[in-house]
Amino acid sequence: MNDTDQVFDVAVIGAGAAGMMCAAVAGRRGRRVVLLDHAGRPGKKILMSGGGRCNFTNLDCGPEHFLSANPHFVKSALARCTQWDFIALVEAHGIPWHERKLGQLFCDRSSKDIVRMLLDECEAAGVALRTSTPVEVQTDGQPPSDTASGSRWQLDTPHGRIESESLVIATGGYPIPRMGATGFGLDLAARLGIPVQPTRPALVPLTLDGEAYQAVEGLSGIALDAVAEAGDAGFHENVLFTHRGVSGPAILQASSYWQPGAPVAVDFFPGDSLEQRLRSARDATPKRQLGTVLGEWLTRRVTRHWLEAGLADRPLERLTEHEMAQVAARLQPWRFVPSGTEGYARAEVMAGGVDTHALSSRTCEARDFPGLYFIGEVVDVTGHLGGYNFQWAWASGHAAGEVA
Repeated sequence: MNDTDQVFDVAVIGAGAAGMMCAAVAGRRGRRVVLLDHAGRPGKKILMSGGGRCNFTNLDCGPEHFLSANPHFVKSALARCTQWDFIALVEAHGIPWHERKLGQLFCDRSSKDIVRMLLDECEAAGVALRTSTPVEVQTDGQPPSDTASGSRWQLDTPHGRIESESLVIATGGYPIPRMGATGFGLDLAARLGIPVQPTRPALVPLTLDGEAYQAVEGLSGIALDAVAEAGDAGFHENVLFTHRGVSGPAILQASSYWQPGAPVAVDFFPGDSLEQRLRSARDATPKRQLGTVLGEWLTRRVTRHWLEAGLADRPLERLTEHEMAQVAARLQPWRFVPSGTEGYARAEVMAGGVDTHALSSRTCEARDFPGLYFIGEVVDVTGHLGGYNFQWAWASGHAAGEVA
């Protein structure tokens, strides 16, 4: 060691939601903790989340709201650091919050309140925070041996070498590269031979081309209540037409379950039958135009565009049973095959990541590398939209912080 070398009990790489939580919990146990991040400020993703208000958890948080190749993995951590535990922490810091729809909790004032709370927790726990500090983990792919100082892990930084007994990787994934997101944790896992589940953008807008794009061309900004289905999952929320395809909460949710080449179905009449609606409208007002009736349900702009694309507008009384069935079949559901997604630049989270079968579900420690932990988004755990991914960050950070 030289004069710039420093020894800690725990080194946490990544000063985001999971990393700050882990550092604070470990520090409260009396551990000497250093929290490192290559960015110039901590909690950048927290600051931009929820439109600047941070959807920090959800009242209805359970394992069923998460995707993973190992769906049982999340249960232990979520049970030991619940949404109620985090709400209690928020209230202990005097942060006002409110509930929006579907159990989503937001700060009344600003996302800055959550970052400040986590930084205050870290400061109270004696955590050494070092931003603008890129890190290189020294490893030959084998479990490290204790050094003369008793530490296992050696980290090289521009400010000297750091040694630590435990190393926690909380570096997130690929989404939003303009904020400095990288594959650091995934690359480290690969170097160590720890398996990684294939990664892809999740909670991301879908792009369209061909006939599917023509159906939404010129409709950007219009949102309709609908159920969007992909794979074996369906979500009832708004669907938003964009200049490249479709977005909105229902589409973002479905995108996490979508596989390239597979269809997506959107039902703009959830829980109802469009064909039966049309029959009822024909019986009640036979002389009304089809376009007028559909316009009341789908907006006039959408209806006009779709009628021009091949649906004949005529009085309801002139629609035969076959034609009525054809109209209903075309619109309920609207089926299309996305050309792709808007990628990591617009994705809220990453699906896939470090294989949870290689980690302890109780501590998030790598089974073959004592003292190495992976937490947060870098792990193959992806939450639904609505505060679930933050709750996973708090829970996994807490799980590792209790033992690292």
